[in-house]
Amino acid sequence: MLAGLVILVTLFATRFPRVAAPLPDRIALPEGVTATAFTRGPTWFAVVTEEDEILIYDAAGDTLRQRIEIVTDRPRGE
Repeated sequence: MLAGLVILVTLFATRFPRVAAPLPDRIALPEGVTATAFTRGPTWFAVVTEEDEILIYDAAGDTLRQRIEIVTDRPRGE
């Protein structure tokens, strides 16, 4: 049983790729914007801001494609 566990751990360690997704060196956020979260899609990056917005950038991180306002029940700045 122990040998089986060792084999499984070895297979997991050697079979799963460790290739990290390429990230841009920097993302040009608008003046005064503070990022709180970041995620990546195949051809875009998204930044969630303290101002309750989602900013969608191109893969290079320098062109803002879309700006989405997040509507919540809490007042801004809380």
